[in-house]
Amino acid sequence: MSYKEILELVIPETFTTLYMVFATALISIAIGLPLGILLMISRPGGIKEMPKLYKVLDAIINIFRSIPFVILILLVIPLARLLLGRSTGTQASILSLSIATIPFVARLMEGYFISIDKGLIEAAESMGSTNGQIVKKVIIPESLPLIVSGITMTIINIVGYSAMVGILGGGGLGQLAYRYGYQRRMYNVLLVAVFIIIVIVQIVQLLGSFISKKIDKK
Repeated sequence: MSYKEILELVIPETFTTLYMVFATALISIAIGLPLGILLMISRPGGIKEMPKLYKVLDAIINIFRSIPFVILILLVIPLARLLLGRSTGTQASILSLSIATIPFVARLMEGYFISIDKGLIEAAESMGSTNGQIVKKVIIPESLPLIVSGITMTIINIVGYSAMVGILGGGGLGQLAYRYGYQRRMYNVLLVAVFIIIVIVQIVQLLGSFISKKIDKK
């Protein structure tokens, strides 16, 4: 197979991978970040303790984080059929990736938020700030460099997960590498797919590190 033919195969699947990765990242952050805030607020010692709610959320997150990703994909198949009408393809992959990633993001963000100097929160409380104001004006700004680092780590993990769903029919570079590189022994296709995945990860890491350093005021 010529390199022109390889590129004709690789380029569309690269865009499929990018679509899966960034759609999953947006969904995971949109749900996981508020969930992390809720965990931080409701946990014992939080700014508004809600022990029952925290125990429920904590248990659910621990359960989902304990399930190996490949098994989770299989468990999500009935849900994908119900919601999307099919169990394979890009949309089904995004659903599986999001369900796997949301608990990871939530736990990551909770850890970042509780690492903030409690003196800052106490000072805000002493000035009469509401819980919403404390979150908006103290917790999130103080955690922003860590949040960016966490989002970077999340996207890199999703890139790896996307290759796994590709092997199970999810599309993207993972499917290309498996179908052509492994099953048909076209190792040049495999190498190109792996190279592009490495490039994507490096770009995300460099960009995330750059932004995190830019906004870090410490």
